[in-house]
Amino acid sequence: MPTFKHGKGVAVFIDEYDFSTYFNDMTATASVDTAETSTFGTSAKTYITGHADGTISLGGYFESTASVGTDQYFASKLGGATKQKVIVLPGGHSNGGRAVMIESDTTSYEVTSPIGDVVGASAEFQSSDGVERGVILSSGSAISATENGTSVDNGAASSNGGVGYLSVPTNTRNGNITVKIQSSADNSTFADLITFTVVSSATATSQRVEVTGSVARYLRVSHTVAGSTGSATPTVAFARR
Repeated sequence: MPTFKHGKGVAVFIDEYDFSTYFNDMTATASVDTAETSTFGTSAKTYITGHADGTISLGGYFESTASVGTDQYFASKLGGATKQKVIVLPGGHSNGGRAVMIESDTTSYEVTSPIGDVVGASAEFQSSDGVERGVILSSGSAISATENGTSVDNGAASSNGGVGYLSVPTNTRNGNITVKIQSSADNSTFADLITFTVVSSATATSQRVEVTGSVARYLRVSHTVAGSTGSATPTVAFARR
């Protein structure tokens, strides 16, 4: 029997912000351009595929808190030169779950104000690298000690590289944190695949790193935590290509 997911568990991270509690509707669209190759003598049209494309659309509520509310954040990003890193977890935040990711431009931001309802807000993100679908390598829990996460089994190695995403929306740790994605062929001996730039003490941040070549069957996240007090909530995901 299929295992379905309820929409209440969806999590949304944009750059170093957790926007899950601002939105209640999400659509991720992946598409590929097609060019017609039909010729004389054929009975049906034929096509070849071209460029991949992708968008993520979010709908929810207007909130004007400085920096972190929907209005302040999206109004400042619209038309900007810096791309946004978007991570959506359709089945909720759990290790091994599915993740949808794009590096994107914010292409629209809309506020709606019905007289008899809550003021709404919606935004759309346009990717320049298609939609990246992968797995969550973090549990969503706060970390305060050096540790390795539970590995995720892909079933087989892959050969075309991939991309890792990191979002740290909450960080009160009084020391630096090094976050890595590690890979293994046998789920026993792990090697570093991606080492993200060090997360500085009490700093929220986000990163995206691409890798090429072979990616082993098993993946896990590894945290090296310095300092003595506080914690952080890193979200880590990886998409194979």
